[in-house]
This record gives sequence, C-alpha cells and structure tokens, in this order.
Amino acid sequence: MNKIMILSGAGLSAESGIRTFRDHDGLWENHDVMEVCSTQGWIADRKKVTNFYNDRRADLETKEPNHAHKVLAELERAYRGRVYHLTQNIDNLMEKAGAKDVIHLHGTLTHLRCEACTEAFYVGYANQEADTSCPNCGNKRVRHNVVMFGEAAPQYEHIQRAIRECTLFIAIGTSGAVINITNIAKEFKHSILIDPKRAKTASIYEPHDYIDEYFEHFIQEKSGDAMEEMMRLIEEHTKG
Repeated sequence: MNKIMILSGAGLSAESGIRTFRDHDGLWENHDVMEVCSTQGWIADRKKVTNFYNDRRADLETKEPNHAHKVLAELERAYRGRVYHLTQNIDNLMEKAGAKDVIHLHGTLTHLRCEACTEAFYVGYANQEADTSCPNCGNKRVRHNVVMFGEAAPQYEHIQRAIRECTLFIAIGTSGAVINITNIAKEFKHSILIDPKRAKTASIYEPHDYIDEYFEHFIQEKSGDAMEEMMRLIEEHTKG
C-alpha cells in the first residue's frame, strides 16, 4: 500500500497571516531569534521568552486555516492511515482544519511543558502566568512547549520511520534550512516540492545546486495555489 510522507514548514501557514520564521535578518516579530528561541536566551531571560510565546499564542487565536490546510486535512481523512504529516510549524491551524494525526516536530504553541516531570499540557491561547503550575505534578517551573536551538527534538525519530514506510515524499513551504529536504528526497523515487521560490541547497557539499533538482516534481506556487496539482499527482501515485 502506497503511503505518503508530508513535511511542511512556515510557508504553509504564511497565507493565514503567520509570519515565517526569520523573515528579516534573523528577526522574528522584531525579536532577535537567538534571544527568544535558544536555550541561552531562556537561561538569560525567562520572562522575556515567556512573554514572547504568550504574544505568539494570543496572535494564533485570531488566525484561521487556509485552503492548503483544509486540503491536507481532507487528504488525511481520505487516505486514513496512509499519510505521515510531519510539520515544523508550532501553530494549530492543521488541527483547526480538522486534522487529527499531525506530528509537530518542534512542539506546539497551545501547550506548556513541565520542567520537572516533562509533561506537556494544553493551555490553548492563555498566557503563561507566574503562578501557572503543572496539572500533573504541581510544579511551577513550566515553560513553552517549543523546541529551542540548543536542545534535542525528540519527534525527529518520526522522520526516519516515515522514510522507511512511505513511497511518496511531499515538501510544502519549507526552505530546508532546518531539516535538509534534499537528503530526504534522495531516499525517494517519487517526490513533490511545493514552494513559490526556487532556492539553492543549504548544504556546503552542494553549494550550487537547487533544491528542486532533487525532486521528481516541482510546483512553483504558493501552498494554496498548488493543492489541485498536488492532489492530481497523489492520485496518480496511489493508483499506480
């Protein structure tokens, strides 16, 4: 049975008004990325980092899934048990669109995590306050449930599992700067890249290559505009 591996990035949610990571010169919402997204920044100023993620959570409440989210959620329903959707996004727009099985590789904004028992718990769009405590163990040393630079991403183990089990790889809205999508594409005979811009690889070993050269199909459009062509290619693949 043909299975599909999807790896999505910030470009998927950009059409819903969520700023892409590192939009401008290492800044995210006018913050130095390393001050609010690294273990060093967390150690240096917990309050600043907490306030940053409180703001991101409040902003997320007003955002709605776009056409691409809805199509991908429908794909999950139509191909139940045959789609591995791994996302680098920390928003919940896929879930708002009705998806149930998305794996968030870098964590989720709508949850906090206890630093004592490591339990992640849902807070929705609420602020993390000074007296917020873990419902599992009662500890008040809780933090955002987002993987920071300088710490491991435990959900990455799902990448290798998806590579082993799937026959089609689809990369949507990701530059490959964090997860090397060219290396993943090399593992597949059949692959699709969806991105409005043509980009060079991030690898120092392939400095002059374009990412799309490693994919069987390149749909050079925004995520929402690419869905019809993507679904056509999926149907061809799953019937084969």
